Amino acid sequence: MFDPWIALTLRAFQLGVEAQSVIALRMVRLASGDMRGYEELNRMVIEKVAALAEAQAAATGAIISGHRDHVVAKKALTVYRRRVRDNKRRLLQS
Repeated sequence: MFDPWIALTLRAFQLGVEAQSVIALRMVRLASGDMRGYEELNRMVIEKVAALAEAQAAATGAIISGHRDHVVAKKALTVYRRRVRDNKRRLLQS
């Protein structure tokens, strides 16, 4: 079995790869210069603040529950991973 930190590192790497595709899709939308690009820019900023608050709440809940450090980090990472996947799906569909 992997050390939990190695497994977490691999998950973080996967998240980074997935995030790059979302960044590329967003750049295409922003480069269009139309209203959809402007809306995406606003959405992106609002989502980042909301994701930070959600990840912080997940990590805080895990700390209060007495989980180990790697579990706390995984809870926060899971929030970002879900949001990245949702954004990728949304951007590919529209």
